[in-house]
Amino acid sequence: MRLVILGGSGSGKSTQAQRLCKYFDVPLISTGEILRDAISGDKTGNGYGELNDLGRNARPYVIRGELVPDEMMIEFIKVRLSQQDANGGWILEGYPRTAFQAEELDFLLDNLGEKLDWGIYLQVPQAVMVSRSLGRSLPDDQPEIVQRRVELFYDRTIPILEYYDRRRRLLTINGADSPEQVQQNILTLLG
Repeated sequence: MRLVILGGSGSGKSTQAQRLCKYFDVPLISTGEILRDAISGDKTGNGYGELNDLGRNARPYVIRGELVPDEMMIEFIKVRLSQQDANGGWILEGYPRTAFQAEELDFLLDNLGEKLDWGIYLQVPQAVMVSRSLGRSLPDDQPEIVQRRVELFYDRTIPILEYYDRRRRLLTINGADSPEQVQQNILTLLG
């Protein structure tokens, strides 16, 4: 199973990505986590030497609450998807963040002889995104950064949804339900 989980800040992407990884027994590839580890200099022998180097370059963007440039993110994903554990499938969370990245992901998968099964969009109202994000208290979840992320999300994500929809690869799920219900709805649609 090769899935992309899409949704705004606080839409439950991480929760669903983790649940689906356990369910399908595939690795979770979370760009946010890779970036956070790399930026904090977390070198707990995660085997991501090359990714940590990329993360250091990405740090200034993340600190300002800006999106990391496409080329940098594409390189992250290329390195990560070509690792051994990703051969049997994966769930991508936090990527793609632009329509260009979605297209580049398709090219990359073509080169790897793979294809994306689905883009899963967790749709939640803007107010829910903001309140959930502020309730998490991650270091980069200050109100003004959260608000900026929500705005960026709408600017950048609608074209991604259109991209996957045109390719008949988009499932839209109500992300405001309980995590259990959201997971059940996803599995029903995938079934």
